[in-house]
Amino acid sequence: MINRRTFTALMAGTLAASGKSFAETARGKTVFYASVGTELFLYDVDAEAAALTRRSSVMLPAGVQYAWPHPSKRFFYVASSNGQPGGGAVNQGDKHYASAFRVDPATGALTPHGQTLALTARPIHISIDGGGGFAMIAYNDPSNLTVYRINADGTLGALVQQRAKPDIGIYSHQIRTTPSNKTAILVCRGNNPADGKGEDPGSLKVFGFNEGQLTNLASYAPGNGYGFGPRHLDFHPTLPFVYVSLERQNKLYTYGLQLDGTLSRDPLFMKDSLGEPNNRRAGQGAGTIHVHPNGRFVYQANRNSAVVDFQGKKVFAGGENNMAVWSIDQKTGEPTLIQTADGHANQLRTFGIDPSGRMLVAASISPILMREGNNVANLSAGLTVYRIGGDGKLSFVRKYDVDTSKGTQFWSGMVSLG
Repeated sequence: MINRRTFTALMAGTLAASGKSFAETARGKTVFYASVGTELFLYDVDAEAAALTRRSSVMLPAGVQYAWPHPSKRFFYVASSNGQPGGGAVNQGDKHYASAFRVDPATGALTPHGQTLALTARPIHISIDGGGGFAMIAYNDPSNLTVYRINADGTLGALVQQRAKPDIGIYSHQIRTTPSNKTAILVCRGNNPADGKGEDPGSLKVFGFNEGQLTNLASYAPGNGYGFGPRHLDFHPTLPFVYVSLERQNKLYTYGLQLDGTLSRDPLFMKDSLGEPNNRRAGQGAGTIHVHPNGRFVYQANRNSAVVDFQGKKVFAGGENNMAVWSIDQKTGEPTLIQTADGHANQLRTFGIDPSGRMLVAASISPILMREGNNVANLSAGLTVYRIGGDGKLSFVRKYDVDTSKGTQFWSGMVSLG
C-alpha cells in the first residue's frame, strides 16, 4: 500500500497539476455534446432540473469516434472514421480524420478551426495532454498510438516523430496523460478468443511524456494479460488512485498512482461491476468510467446487446445495461458497489457528469428489439438522464429518444465552457 508521505505528496501534486478546486470547476456554463453518425449535436445543460435542450450541430467528415476539449476550454478536438467496431479488414474503413473546432465561450457552439488531418487508420480515442500542447490518438486495429502538435492558435499541427517505438500492446482503446502530465497511459483491451483464435492479452502501457515524446516505462498485465481486458481508466481528482474498467471481465480494478507517474505493481482492489456477477450473460461487457468531481464516487457502464431469434426477429437476449455506482474509501481508495441503476436503453457506450456533480447523462448506441411476453417492442436509443444524490446514487429523471437511423450515437460528453 501507499505510505502516508507518498500519499500526501501525491495529493498535493495532483491538486497543483489541476490548478483548481472542485468548487471552482463547478462554476460556469456546462454543455453536453452527443454524436449520431457524422453529426455532433450541442445540448444546453440544466443541472438543477436535470434536463437537456438541443441547440445546434456540426458535421464531421466521417462518423464521430471520440472527442476531447482543450484545457483552455477554447478549442475542441474530434476523431472520426468510417470504420466500424469489431476490427478486421471488413470493418477498418478508408476515411479517418482528426478535426479541431473553436468553442463559443457563451454557447458552446463549434466552428471548424484549421485544417482537418487525414489519419492512416480508425482512431478509437483522442485526448489532449494537460499542458494543451499535444493531441494523442489511439487506434485499435491495428493497435497504434500517434501524437500531433497543437499550434499556438489551437489548430492541429505536425505529427511528432517518435525517437523510439512505443510499446502499443494489442487493441489499444484509450490514451491519457496522468495528472502530473509527465507520464501517459495507453489502455490496451486485448481480445477474447473467437473463431478458433486464442485470447489476445490486455495491458496498461505507461510512457514517460515530454514535449510529445513517449518513452516506454512500464507494462502492467496481471496474469500476463490473460483474463485482463481493460477498456478505459480515470484518475481520482485529489488522491493517488487510478480506476480501470475491465471490459472483457466486467470488473473494476484500482491501482495506486506513484510519484514517478507509474502505477502500483499490482492492483490494490479488484471488484465485480455487475449487479448479478454470477449470472453473466453472453455479450456482457463493461464500458466507460468516470470519477465524480468530488472524488467520493466512481461510475462505470455495464452493457450488453446480444440477441436471439424470436418469431423471426432478433431480440435482446438478456443481460445488464446499467450504471454501476461505487463509493470510494477516502483513505484506501477502495471502491464499494452501492447501486446498479437501470439504463433504460441498450449499450450505454459513453456518459458524462456535469462539473457540479448533480447530473449524469448516459448515451446508448442504438435501439434494440425487446421481448415482452409474446410480443416484440422497440427500445429506442436515447440519452438517459439521472440526478446524482448526496450519497452518490442515481435517480432516473427522463430519457430523450434519439433517432439513430443515420448512424450510431457513438460518443457523448460534458464540457465546461470558459
